[in-house]
Amino acid sequence: MNLNRARILVGGVAGGVVWVLWSFLVGQFLIGNARYEAATTAGLFLKTPRYPFFLGHWILILFVLSILLAHLYAWSRLTLGPGPVTALKIGFLVGFIAGFPLNFAQATWVPIDRMFPLGWMLDMWVGSILATLVAGYLYKE
Repeated sequence: MNLNRARILVGGVAGGVVWVLWSFLVGQFLIGNARYEAATTAGLFLKTPRYPFFLGHWILILFVLSILLAHLYAWSRLTLGPGPVTALKIGFLVGFIAGFPLNFAQATWVPIDRMFPLGWMLDMWVGSILATLVAGYLYKE
């Protein structure tokens, strides 16, 4: 099977745009700046990040993940069939793996507001689903 690598890239980039927007919404409206400021003031978060330009790196990571999800979708079409159900399955599974286990552990053991791990989990899980649905919609053989 020959994959349409150009369409994988287009779908991955478009999915990345959607995921970045979703991530912004989660950070601003679900978690919120007030929670981040309170956790930083309480000493639960560092005042300066260990990695400079974290936001730029985060956005790049989401784009890379979206392109990888677009590849997974394209590879899965042969066995699962093309369409939104396959994209949903891929996004759901990868998002669950990426978002649930570590954030469940953080909600259990880290003394931060549980809205942080909930938001981070939803960022990964729903973002993965949205990115894969977009990539799947745009993918053509």
